[in-house]
Amino acid sequence: MKKQFFTLLLLLFGLSPMLFAQEKPPFTSMDVFELEWVTAPQISPDGQWIVYGRGGMDIMTDRRTSQLWLIKADGSEHQKLTSSDVRESNAHWSPDGKRIAFTASTDQGSEVFIYWVENQKVARISQLAASPSGLSWSPDGNWLAFSMFVNGTELSLVKPHKKPAGAKWAAPPRITTRVKHEADGSGYMKPGFSHYFILPTAGGSARQITSGDYNHRGAPVWTKDGSALLFSGNRSEDWEYDFRNSEIYQVGIVDGKIKQLTDRKGPDRGLALSPNGKTIAYTGYDDKVQTYQMNHLYLMNADGSGKKKIANPLDRAISDLAWDQSGTGLYFSYDDKGNTKIGHMDLSGKATLVTGNVGGTGVARPYGGGSYSVSTTGQIAFTHTTPYHPSALAITQKGKAKAKVITDLNSDVLGQRTLGKVEEFWWKSSVDQLDIQGWIVYPPDFDASKKYPLLIENHGGPISNYGDRFSPEIQLYATAGFVVLYPNPRGSTSYGEAFGNLLYHNYPGDDYHDVMDGVDAMLKKNFLTEDSLFVTGGSAGGIMSAWMIGKNNRFRAAAVIKPVMNWISKTLTADNYYGYAYSRYPGQPWENMETYMKFSPISLVGNIETPTLVMVGTSDRRTPLSEAKQLYHALKLRKIETALVEVPGAYHLIANRPSQLITKIEHIVAWFNRYR
Repeated sequence: MKKQFFTLLLLLFGLSPMLFAQEKPPFTSMDVFELEWVTAPQISPDGQWIVYGRGGMDIMTDRRTSQLWLIKADGSEHQKLTSSDVRESNAHWSPDGKRIAFTASTDQGSEVFIYWVENQKVARISQLAASPSGLSWSPDGNWLAFSMFVNGTELSLVKPHKKPAGAKWAAPPRITTRVKHEADGSGYMKPGFSHYFILPTAGGSARQITSGDYNHRGAPVWTKDGSALLFSGNRSEDWEYDFRNSEIYQVGIVDGKIKQLTDRKGPDRGLALSPNGKTIAYTGYDDKVQTYQMNHLYLMNADGSGKKKIANPLDRAISDLAWDQSGTGLYFSYDDKGNTKIGHMDLSGKATLVTGNVGGTGVARPYGGGSYSVSTTGQIAFTHTTPYHPSALAITQKGKAKAKVITDLNSDVLGQRTLGKVEEFWWKSSVDQLDIQGWIVYPPDFDASKKYPLLIENHGGPISNYGDRFSPEIQLYATAGFVVLYPNPRGSTSYGEAFGNLLYHNYPGDDYHDVMDGVDAMLKKNFLTEDSLFVTGGSAGGIMSAWMIGKNNRFRAAAVIKPVMNWISKTLTADNYYGYAYSRYPGQPWENMETYMKFSPISLVGNIETPTLVMVGTSDRRTPLSEAKQLYHALKLRKIETALVEVPGAYHLIANRPSQLITKIEHIVAWFNRYR
């Protein structure tokens, strides 16, 4: 009776009951702080438990966080590994599955800890001079191997004078003689080298195993008898200049004696030792010095003999090798048409798909990534994503029809939001009729009878790919009322080696036409119009965005993020300055200035009429601040509408901190809204 009376009141006052149905609001900027994601899942040897990193955003410190959580493979008994509220990572199960080694931050720096599964006790077992990485258990469980930085010295030209007591002098000059002396994200690199150490798991002192002026990074692999470590590195005499090369080595635990197991020109890496300890699988390629070169699978005996390449029928780069328990095949990950997958290959080269939708760990733009691990019983734990959630934890097995997702870290926020629909989209390139793939994202309240602005989001790399993965940045564009197209033009990975290498000595090149063909294909849709086009992208996406507005005036506004404008200045000032010659363009810049300038967007700046926002991090060493300023200053001199946004302290990953991600998107949207 009360229900009927309430309905009558609604009708009398002309109100619809539907108005009282709570509609889910769209995803907003501040929701970024609520996102959580799974990283680096490690399944126990018996397949019963999984330990994983639980990433998040701390609104008080404006930092990404990571702590370790434990969960049963059936999704039950989900619990935090420790009671500590510090950064934890690098979790690895002992061979018997009774302990978990991990690293955690302390007041003295990162240290190694052990968690005992049965009694749930935790203890710190190290006191190290620097932060460890790449933990690896010995077969008997008595030792942990890891990599750690060891301080070195630099050239000293002048003996410092003695200051008077209490005097405040300027800091002395900093001298370097190294090829690689700075890195984006960390700045100046202290002199020294990373070396392998071993540490007793019962606690004690760490002992250095490798030596020499070479870097030893990445998780080492113990030999079956525990007498040596296997690793990939570069110990060649000219290693600083031979930077693309790496070999597989063996180092003795007792004597530190090094044995080189591979010897070709090109990288040998990603090694995995078979269960019986007799065969090493690894990835690599013969270096042709070209733009894109695809990893292949190789096998050799544990002593380095009997090397052979396994035919790869996929025409896709493979990585993250893991032997199956029988030792008759390997699991691996690969990207296929914008989707990261796990496959299995037997030793004859027969490949089968295990599962897809791996990734979602980047939590910014829809790049690849993610990881997996395999138990001795064949169960696989992996990071699972879709366009509608960051990485969750999932379980599957070879031959299983469907993976089971066992965590739901984001229903508290994303379950209460309306996200933009993501749709796969293909078109033909006008250059050579190649099939080009992209994704459309619609505004949450999309109505096909209305007209919408089209926003093109170009990916970085350019040797990379976007895919059907969650992206808060793309969703925020959709929330702002844009239909978004993010394309994978030629040069993108996940379409084969030939497709990825089409930019060799031709970048930017026909990838420009691929993107513009995507724009034209989109404009055939009735809800879009030619007079409402916008373009943005970061890094290589910034290069493409600048190139596009230099080639045509079809866009109402552009946002060029952390671009390269001048390949000569970029090549000689970036942190990776030594890596471009010959693979990007023929020769060094001073040997081929005409070609370097031909492909520099600054050469087109005289054509630009598009209002352009330029954005860069002040600590960016990959595409330095000076590159963005060249575009901004040129446009100011030409009196083109422009603005320069410098993000304080941000490096090349300009959206690394949550507030930086938010401010990046909000500035781009605000700029575009001025011209809608």
